[in-house]
Amino acid sequence: MWPIKKAARKTAVLTAGAVLSISLLAACTNGKATDTTQQQKDNSPVVAQYDGGTITENEFNKEVSMMKFLTPQYAQAFDQDQYRDLLLQQEVAYKSLADQASQAAKEAGAKQADEQIKQLTSSVDPEQLQEMLKTSNLTEQDVKDYMTRALTASEVMKEKVTDADVQKYFDSHKDEYTTANVRHVLIGLQSADGKTKRTDAEALKLAKEIKAKLDGGADFAEIAKKYSDDPGSKDKGGLYENQPVSNWVEQFKEATLKQKIGVIGNPVKTDYGYHIIKVESRTEKSFADLTTEEKDTIKSQLASQNFSNYMATEIPKMIKSKNLPKVEGAAEGATDGAGAGAGASTGTGTDATGGSNATEGTATEGSSSSK
Repeated sequence: MWPIKKAARKTAVLTAGAVLSISLLAACTNGKATDTTQQQKDNSPVVAQYDGGTITENEFNKEVSMMKFLTPQYAQAFDQDQYRDLLLQQEVAYKSLADQASQAAKEAGAKQADEQIKQLTSSVDPEQLQEMLKTSNLTEQDVKDYMTRALTASEVMKEKVTDADVQKYFDSHKDEYTTANVRHVLIGLQSADGKTKRTDAEALKLAKEIKAKLDGGADFAEIAKKYSDDPGSKDKGGLYENQPVSNWVEQFKEATLKQKIGVIGNPVKTDYGYHIIKVESRTEKSFADLTTEEKDTIKSQLASQNFSNYMATEIPKMIKSKNLPKVEGAAEGATDGAGAGAGASTGTGTDATGGSNATEGTATEGSSSSK
């Protein structure tokens, strides 16, 4: 749908690919935890001491292998000291939060994992996964243990978010929950079929001409079908029905919120050209109108923000010593995006369809971009 913006990248328990890999692999264990007393004793050197525990070299190396396995596009970055240090902090955060988790948080994390497993078990080739695990020197139980820690940490942070916090967030972002019925005609910088290109001045001139036709009584639906360059609404007479205004690019959103109902506004410029907009109706929600899912989404976003704050302010104070081995010949200049992979922590995966929920890109760390 045009002009819906691309979904903002959310801070996540894992990246979208990581969630997929973890869930599918965890399914192979059928949700049964291995008796930890049967695991080999770890006699490797301690690489970090923190209030409440330690991280051994074997544990840290497994964390690195796990992130390379889950986010192979960032594998090079995890051989750089700055990202290895970030991974160490993340591991301390997960372990420290898991240690303080309530029984309810543990159960909620397990339930989420089970739900993901049920959704994704049909999407994996078992032989391929086993080969990937072998190549990464990981086991199915390693992946399950990692997922359990991450999801439990997420639930611990969610428990810290109060109903008052959720309402405060809503009160500050009411516009994001407004829905509207909007008709528009897009005069793009190129036509919908790509055959005609226009300068900014040409697009604006045509937009003004079309607005004059509409002001003169022309039927909006017929005009949209004839002139609009938006394939998402053109055949529906330019109509977007009952859409969250937060889904739209900023200029279109602002016009939808501010224009008088039933009045055709002056052309509004976005990166795609000029829009002639008519707001047919607007519906604002009160806090009482929010669904349980919408409230839970806010809670998850605030938990994600809290986790980021925990990583930034509490973890450095908790770590008493660290002695990470240097990586020989580590690659230089890895992409900035690696930070997103390394620091993936508490929330939900990325929605790249444009059908984002109404709170997307607000309490999270990602940025929004136009589709």
